[in-house]
Amino acid sequence: MSLIEFSIIEEHVAVVKLNRPDAANAMSKALLDELNEVIHKINHNKSIYCTIITGNGEKAFCAGADLKERKGMTNDQVIQAVQYIGKTVTAVEQLQMPVIAAIKGVAFGGGLELALACDIRIAEKTTKMGLTETSLAIIPGAGGTQRLPRIVGLGHAKRLIYSAQPITADEAFKIGLIEQIEENGFEAAVELANSIAKNGPIALRQAKLAINQGMQTDITTGLAIEHLSYRETIPTVDRMEGLEAFKAKRKPIYQGK
Repeated sequence: MSLIEFSIIEEHVAVVKLNRPDAANAMSKALLDELNEVIHKINHNKSIYCTIITGNGEKAFCAGADLKERKGMTNDQVIQAVQYIGKTVTAVEQLQMPVIAAIKGVAFGGGLELALACDIRIAEKTTKMGLTETSLAIIPGAGGTQRLPRIVGLGHAKRLIYSAQPITADEAFKIGLIEQIEENGFEAAVELANSIAKNGPIALRQAKLAINQGMQTDITTGLAIEHLSYRETIPTVDRMEGLEAFKAKRKPIYQGK
């Protein structure tokens, strides 16, 4: 059985589904190996303009690290395992196109860290999420201490990490941890992905690059990054197609060129 289900829907939208429902889609080494293979495949497929990451089953988006697998590890092996999760999460963050997390059930620990690496998070009403690591006498080690405060602010991040308390989708929405609450998170993610994928793929890549890199620096440097990213879109075939389509009052057909 494949631990990662990968498909392309609506021509330009990739769907990546964690497929260990009996283990709450926990991140075993085997699952991470397959996920990295799929990430590599997506990044080298220029026909994919947006990616959705979700979990199989009703119970969990992802419950985090596979603690049963970790139980027999030495200290060094645990450190290596956490680094591997972190490396994989960063690979998701570095996907060149927009990435949407469609969250159903629980997203704890490394599972929430995976969602934090996505560009947009859509959850269902019954979703619960949290960085619960301090309750196990450890800390988030796959980017949680860095990405969470950048998304929700320092105070909320410290409260969630120090207390290890899960929160509801309603609270997650209020503090800006998720962007949408929907009856069916996956359907909403597909709808949003399709609206994203109608736009110029080169523009989407450059917008993501400008936002992500600019947020790590001061406004002056950020504006310079934006200008450089904007310049990349000017000599493209897609830009001319956009102008022609606007003039002819038709939908543009972008090719990523």
